Amino acid sequence: MNYINLNGKIVAAQDSGLPIDNGAFRYGYGLFETMLVQDGAICLGDYHWQRLFAGAKQLYFELPALMTATWLEKAVLQTVRKNRLEHLCRVRLQLFAAGGGLYSNETRQPGFVIECFPLEQDTMQLNENGIKTGIAQGLSKSVDTLSNLKSCNALIYAMAARQAKENKWNDALIANTAGNIIESTLANIFWIKDKTVYTPPLADGCVAGVMRRRILETISVKEKSLTMTELLQADEVFLTNAIKRMRWVSNIGDSRYSRRQVSELYRSLYGPQA
Repeated sequence: MNYINLNGKIVAAQDSGLPIDNGAFRYGYGLFETMLVQDGAICLGDYHWQRLFAGAKQLYFELPALMTATWLEKAVLQTVRKNRLEHLCRVRLQLFAAGGGLYSNETRQPGFVIECFPLEQDTMQLNENGIKTGIAQGLSKSVDTLSNLKSCNALIYAMAARQAKENKWNDALIANTAGNIIESTLANIFWIKDKTVYTPPLADGCVAGVMRRRILETISVKEKSLTMTELLQADEVFLTNAIKRMRWVSNIGDSRYSRRQVSELYRSLYGPQA
């Protein structure tokens, strides 16, 4: 039995009865956090709450006074315990616009839903076998005030992921309208050239990832637009997100990348792998 937390009430997932007129369903009006819970604690919790509240403000949501970071953390962990997944799981917390007319909802107070899913312990370990990626074709992400949000409007990522499946890639990389590579369907991208670590700036339109933020605050990283030439000439490439931490990219199309510095960086951040 899988339980979710819908607007503060834990119910069986199949009985959730989410209204079809909610803004996320109709217009992609909402945002979400994907969080790692390990041994009963939310990893990088402060980063998640800061991003969530900043995004809610940007989307004109008016959160109830009780909906603080402490209150939401308690709701998340209650849901995790109900599903008996305290040891290790992935949590998806989504805020969504309430029902209403065309685009302009009747209330600015969002609904929310919390889901959790089991994970294997090796999910967080650096992959020994590199992942294979390619560049999504016919898709480009615009750069605007919404670009950095982890929003429910994710059609470009879904279509890029479909291309990855069709091409037998593990993931697909996404370019912005200027032609610069900014991220993958599930992660931020970093590359290493001559021992210097780089990542695209938020101004290029990538999602403001919490693991991206943690790495930028922990080690020396230069923010620089990632052109196709830069990508093909990189020594090493890796992807980051809150769940899988770091993933080494071995292939992008016909280009191959080594792993030595990625491995050293992983050990410096997380210690020796189990």
